[in-house]
Amino acid sequence: MTIRPMTEQDLDAVVEIENATFSQPWSKQGFLDTLKHKDTLYLVAEEKGEILGYLGLWQSFEEADITNVAVKSTARRRGVATALLKETRKQAGQRGIAALTLEVRKSNEAAIRLYEKQGFCPAGIRPGFYEMPKEDAVIMWTVNEPG
Repeated sequence: MTIRPMTEQDLDAVVEIENATFSQPWSKQGFLDTLKHKDTLYLVAEEKGEILGYLGLWQSFEEADITNVAVKSTARRRGVATALLKETRKQAGQRGIAALTLEVRKSNEAAIRLYEKQGFCPAGIRPGFYEMPKEDAVIMWTVNEPG
């Protein structure tokens, strides 16, 4: 498995995973627009030409918000998200990012455990953050090592 920057050529596969994963998915245009910003980092996990998952973040000074993490259903529980998180943290450190945050559905226990294993800690609740279905988000933070 290779972790590399997301390109415009990846977007059809990324949007397919996004649509299968989220009740309110980002559009292809939404991803394309984010790829153009210098303050974003979007990575894909690829194996034998197939996109298995992706992760994206927006940087604001020395902090960043992880906006998207998704893995193709057939590739779950194979370490794809872990590999994406590790590479993201490495590249974030190289950019001078000292802290990372994300929101996760309160009911998504598997994702919460994954983030905790990667050093993220719950820091609060964002009431009604998610729609379809309406649900609170757990806000999670971690300190990142400068690179």
